[in-house]
Amino acid sequence: MKLDTAPKIRRDRGQRERAILVGVQLPGEPTSYRAPLEELSDLADTAGADTLDRIVQRRETPDPRTFMGKGKAEEVGRRLKELDADLVIFDHDLSPSQARNLEKVVGGRVIDRTELILDIFVRRASSAMARAQVELAQMEYSLPRLKRLWTHLNREVGTAKAGIGVRGPGEKQIETDRRLVRKRIRDLKRSLETMQAHRVRQTRARGRYFTAALVGYTNAGKSTLLRALTGADVLIEDRLFATLDTTTRAWEISPGRRIFLSDTVGFIRDLPHHLVSSFLATLEEARFADLLIHVVDAADPDVLDHIDVVDRTLYEIGAGGVPRIHVLNQVDRVQDTLTLRLLEERLPEGLKTSALEGTGISALRDKVHEYVTRRHVDVVIEGDPGNGRLLSQLREWGEVREVTYPDSVVRVDVRIAPRYLARIENAGGRVIEDGTAPADD
Repeated sequence: MKLDTAPKIRRDRGQRERAILVGVQLPGEPTSYRAPLEELSDLADTAGADTLDRIVQRRETPDPRTFMGKGKAEEVGRRLKELDADLVIFDHDLSPSQARNLEKVVGGRVIDRTELILDIFVRRASSAMARAQVELAQMEYSLPRLKRLWTHLNREVGTAKAGIGVRGPGEKQIETDRRLVRKRIRDLKRSLETMQAHRVRQTRARGRYFTAALVGYTNAGKSTLLRALTGADVLIEDRLFATLDTTTRAWEISPGRRIFLSDTVGFIRDLPHHLVSSFLATLEEARFADLLIHVVDAADPDVLDHIDVVDRTLYEIGAGGVPRIHVLNQVDRVQDTLTLRLLEERLPEGLKTSALEGTGISALRDKVHEYVTRRHVDVVIEGDPGNGRLLSQLREWGEVREVTYPDSVVRVDVRIAPRYLARIENAGGRVIEDGTAPADD
């Protein structure tokens, strides 16, 4: 069952919406509001809207009724009419009453940052799990806002096409109510529990292999890097949240040595809490990974702030303690050398790469290979020379360095993770010589 929980406006097919961006600068926030509204403009562009104007107000505290001052809100309303804009996008989360009051003052549709991001996720989700997670997030967001949405529906019944913030979940059933929404939330949660349990089993099943996950701020170039490293045929687009689904591919870091590498959904400042909770399963790859590869866009002027956002989000999802390698990606696009120097001071061991040009790819592969192998121990395994399964398993689990056949046995010198030692006997082998202890991380 689909539920209609958002207003509609009439748009011609293929026509982009026209938006005015609004921000309120509060004490303690950056003195320049350019960067946040620049990101909001990028989000609006991804959602299908052109930015016509940007309006910022400085306030000591948000207005409890309209977040921004009433006089400034009236100014926004005048600009909305002058520019014939379709909607106002707030770079903050608005309470249901604040959104209703603002719409009365400006005389047009108002959406907040969360609603904009949810709209993008609606359009970008492709797998069954991602679609269910996004719909659940929208339902939980919409539940306290049904009164406002009913007002829109009564005014816009019969319109041809929904606009930003009004796509799904459910555009067929007009008269929704809290009971139906709550029932849908329960159904989605039950369905997601089943899908999440399956995803966790898949993730943990790869536990016998070394796993790494690409993490980073949205549009940092993770998918491009995944393609450069593994040859994966993944969507690459210069937009925020180009993909929401986790992609995992085998990556050969040395001849005969493969690990699993996953590309995760990008992080963003002020990620709606509904999405953080809904996407925990999608981020299981990061939580259970042996190593995180934090991809940083070295060409982004706000890169240092983005690093902080990623660090906070990783701790929020329980992945803060996973070992990390930092990659300074897209160095070919760097124009501000000062920012790059500050970035190098912040991450002195960061590897410089350009996924598009292939710069630094070999160095990154070597770095990961070094990390993988120094977590292993050197042992000598002995077994029946006719046991092809034993040698095959050892090549899969570790790095076979030498194979000899003394005294009618096969003897294998292998570098292997300690967790596999318990499986050697089941494979028909026995440890005859222990190596050194694994190096500390």
